[in-house]
Amino acid sequence: MNKQVAIIGAGASGCICAYYLLKSGMDVSIFDFSTPLRTILPTGGGRCNLAHAEYDFKDLVKNYPRGEKFLYSIFSQFGTYETLALFDELGIETYSQENGRIYPTSNSSKDVQEKILNKIKGVNFIKERVIIITPLEGGYKIKTNKAEYFFTDVVVSIGGDKFKNELLFKNLNLNTIPFTPALVGLNSKENFKELSGIVIKNVYSKDLKITDDLLFTHFGISGPLTYKISSFKTKDNIPYKLTFDLYPYEFDLQELLNKNPHKELKNILSKILPINFVKSFLEDLSEVKAHKIDGKTRDLILEKIHNFEITIIGTNKGEETVSAGGIDLDEINPKTMEAKKYPNLYFTGEILNIDGLCGGFNLQNAWSTAYVAAQSILQE
Repeated sequence: MNKQVAIIGAGASGCICAYYLLKSGMDVSIFDFSTPLRTILPTGGGRCNLAHAEYDFKDLVKNYPRGEKFLYSIFSQFGTYETLALFDELGIETYSQENGRIYPTSNSSKDVQEKILNKIKGVNFIKERVIIITPLEGGYKIKTNKAEYFFTDVVVSIGGDKFKNELLFKNLNLNTIPFTPALVGLNSKENFKELSGIVIKNVYSKDLKITDDLLFTHFGISGPLTYKISSFKTKDNIPYKLTFDLYPYEFDLQELLNKNPHKELKNILSKILPINFVKSFLEDLSEVKAHKIDGKTRDLILEKIHNFEITIIGTNKGEETVSAGGIDLDEINPKTMEAKKYPNLYFTGEILNIDGLCGGFNLQNAWSTAYVAAQSILQE
C-alpha cells in the first residue's frame, strides 16, 4: 500500500476517516491549524449528541432538508447501528433519551474528543493552514501557509464555516452552492423582548406541519422548532410570515370561562400557556374577568392562539450551528465520496451540501461519510 493520504480538517469527519485508515495500516496526515475535534465540544450543549436512535436508513434520511436522496447509499452502508458499534470500538459508552437523541454516558464532549484522539495517535498532525489544492499526475499538491506537499489521496473534511476560503478550490472545477445559515435563531419584525426566555411547549408550525418547542428571545424566536424552520426555509426570500398554533389541542374556551366567571383571563389561560406570555399576548385584556368576555372577544382570543403570526426579517448572526450549502452533491459519487471529476479526491462532512435537523443528524453525516470515504480509499 504505497498511498499517502492527506485529510484536510481535524473535525469529526476527518478524525473518524483517519481512524478507519489507520486501522488498516495506512499512512495518514491531517492538516488543521487549530485544536483537533474542537468543533464537537459545544455540540449537545457540551454533552455531545452523537447520533439519533433511528435505525431504518430510509427514515433517517428524512431528517435532512438537503442531502436526503444522496444519503440513501451512504446510510445503507453505515447507519445508526454501525455508528454505535464504532463508539463501542472507541470505548465510548452511549445511551438514548426518550426523544431519540444518543449521548455518551459521560455526558461530556471533552471525553469523546479525548477518546477519539487517543485512537488516532498514529496520525501525522500538521498544524498548518491549507491554502490551495492542485491536481497533479498520480495525486495532489497541497500548499499551506508554510510549505508544499504531495499526496496520492486527499480527503477534504473542513466544515462549512471554512468554506469562505474560496482559493482552496481555485484549481478544481467543482460546482458549489453558496452557504447560508441553518439551525439558527430568527429575527422577527415583532418585538418580543419582554417575552425573552419564555418557552411554549409543543407549538405547531402551520407552514411546515411540524411541532416542537418555541423559545422567544430579545431578537425574535429560537429553540428546537425555530431551528427546524430555519433549516427548511434557509433559501426562502426574507421577509416571510410564519403562522403557529400555540396550543394545537382541542379545548373549550367558553367552558373554561363559564366554570371560572370571576377569574381573570390570564389565570384561566395560564392552564394552557405560560402566564407571562398571556399577559403580554393579551395586554390589558388579560386582566379582564371571565364573565365580561363576550363571544366576539372569545373568538378573537382563539384566533390569536391558533393563528399566531410572526414576520421573519433575518437570522440571528452568531447563533449559527450548521450551514446549508457547500460542494454540489452532483459532483460526488455517494457510493465512494469521491469527486466524479477527480480520482482519489474525497469530500466528507459539512463541506458537502448536506445539513440535518437538530438531534445528532449532522454528526451522523460526519461519521457515515467518513467511513464510506475511508473504505473507498482502502479498496482502490
